[in-house]
Amino acid sequence: MPHPPLRLGVNVDHVATLRNARSGPNPDPVRAALLAIEAGADGITAHLREDRRHIRDDDMARLKAEISKPLNFEMAATPEMLAIALATRPHAVCLVPERREELTTEGGLDVVGQHNALAPFIAKLNDAAIRVSLFIAAEPRQIEMAAKLRAPVIEIHTGAWCDAVVDGHTAKAEAEWQRIVAGAALARSAGLEVHAGHGLDYVTAEKIASLAEIVELNIGYYMMGEALFVGLGETVRAMRAAMDRGRQKAGEPVVAATPSDHA
Repeated sequence: MPHPPLRLGVNVDHVATLRNARSGPNPDPVRAALLAIEAGADGITAHLREDRRHIRDDDMARLKAEISKPLNFEMAATPEMLAIALATRPHAVCLVPERREELTTEGGLDVVGQHNALAPFIAKLNDAAIRVSLFIAAEPRQIEMAAKLRAPVIEIHTGAWCDAVVDGHTAKAEAEWQRIVAGAALARSAGLEVHAGHGLDYVTAEKIASLAEIVELNIGYYMMGEALFVGLGETVRAMRAAMDRGRQKAGEPVVAATPSDHA
């Protein structure tokens, strides 16, 4: 039985970061999303933070209204964000940990420690036919709890692995990689759909694409940085090519994702 094609979700948060530096309308994250889709992105991801440091409420509304591909709404599990998600009705919601002091998401959501609070939250999103993803570390107890909470998807936090690769810490990178390999296999065996993201670049995206259990990568910061030099369209195409090379190494056929693949 063939494995599902590997999808690319493009995160447009940092287009909004640049826009907000001058408090004007440009550059527009919705325009970036449309360009990314034109170049081959399978979906768009945006994180509406409590402090609105990049994406804003009207960005989420416009993304939902204007893009032709699935919208993945990253957010903290708070009553405010739940109300916005239920009003916006994105294709998917990815629940992430959030602290005002952090520069970026520092780790995975502790679904074991927060399961009592998360259970009704996830149930409300499920009832609204919004696909729930939990952004977690590749740890067995977190993965097992995600399955118990009836979240259909997990997104493995790849930040520690990517940082170790970039810093040249070979032993740590290998240890983190093996955790991801084992975690992806465990999650798939538990019936979860497996995504991955955070800190990925061309090299790490190509490598993780070799894991057949993973069906979606969500990538933003690196791609927006590359786009300053070569353009967003070329960056999306280059990332897509890196992912395809990784899939080929796993012996997987490289085919385009279709809307039904997001079901």
